[in-house]
Amino acid sequence: MEMLNIVIILVIAVIVTLYKGINIVPQGEEWVVERLGKFTRTLTPGLNIIIPYLESIRERVSTRDLILDIPEQEVITKDNAVIHTNAVTFARVTNPRDAIYGIEDFRVAIQQLVMTTLRSILGEMSLDDALSNREHIKAKLKDSIIDDVADWGVTVKSVEIQDINPSASMQASMERQAAAERERRAIETTAEGNKNAAILEADGKLEAAKREAQAQVALANASAEAIRMISENIKDQELPAMFLLGDRYISSLEQISKSENSKFVIYPADLQGAIKGMLGNVFKK
Repeated sequence: MEMLNIVIILVIAVIVTLYKGINIVPQGEEWVVERLGKFTRTLTPGLNIIIPYLESIRERVSTRDLILDIPEQEVITKDNAVIHTNAVTFARVTNPRDAIYGIEDFRVAIQQLVMTTLRSILGEMSLDDALSNREHIKAKLKDSIIDDVADWGVTVKSVEIQDINPSASMQASMERQAAAERERRAIETTAEGNKNAAILEADGKLEAAKREAQAQVALANASAEAIRMISENIKDQELPAMFLLGDRYISSLEQISKSENSKFVIYPADLQGAIKGMLGNVFKK
């Protein structure tokens, strides 16, 4: 009976020993092994055997990409604007030994490092630059932390800025500023349009006046030439002038008769005498 008990105890001990000594590491993980409290080696995916009772598994470390959420925080920019920002970091453990022994908790350390670095970067930028330069912020943030996290056996693959939003009071101020800016541009556009319209109208009036003056000069020259030619043909100075004045007088009466406000057009009974009278007054002058 005692022999049976001893055999049973030995079988149980062998089973426990094999259970402790044989380890199957799944893909995507690496296990840190300690021997009597000291780091010995790292177990890679697959079947691994350790020395039972002398060696133990210190930590099971995931070698897959880690998603570390960076909590939202308030940041004051260079121009004293308050903004809220948060981010997300994608990292991977490349050296499990450094990740376990290099720092107490590498996840918390990366989160705190990203938060402080992001706050420092945004504090050196103005509000407009912070809102419009996300790619620059991401690149600068990654470059600033990549060496530090490398000492912890971690590689930062990417840092994405999720939100950069002004505070509620700052958003209200920005909306008022944008509305004022739009109003100013509308006023400037209207004023510019009115100015251009006035310039065009003045140019039109000036051009019309020039053409009218040219027309008057051309008409006067034509009249003078007509009088000269008639005078040369009939050798009389009174008759050509009377002819032209009469022609002008009749043309004026025709224009008056076409007006909508004109009801009657009165021709002098002695048209020739009237013209001679005007001609005499002209010659007297």
